[in-house]
Amino acid sequence: MTLVDRYVAAWNETDPDARAKAVADLWTEDATYTDPLADVAGHQGIAAVIEGAQGMFPGLVFTPGDQYDAHGRLARFTWHLGPAGGEPVAIGFDVVELAEDGRIRKVLGFLDQVPAA
Repeated sequence: MTLVDRYVAAWNETDPDARAKAVADLWTEDATYTDPLADVAGHQGIAAVIEGAQGMFPGLVFTPGDQYDAHGRLARFTWHLGPAGGEPVAIGFDVVELAEDGRIRKVLGFLDQVPAA
């Protein structure tokens, strides 16, 4: 399973205990996550942002987008949020910095397309 697959799986995990494990497996303890709607640090903060996104968009799922690029400890990729098998209502672009152990140390997220209010 690729980094992007694991990342998307964590964002789709609805069980709180399984989500906490996915976050701990993927992010370092002091990891940060910043996007236009959130600026948090640590496993609990990241898990809370994921839970909040699921609450804002019930029934929608994250899927990998079609762009991925990486060098050294940096990677960037697109993701989609929408109904399973349907057109995305949101599209984002995330840049991640990896720690030496391969877990994510930092996420900088950008929203390229958001649902109309």
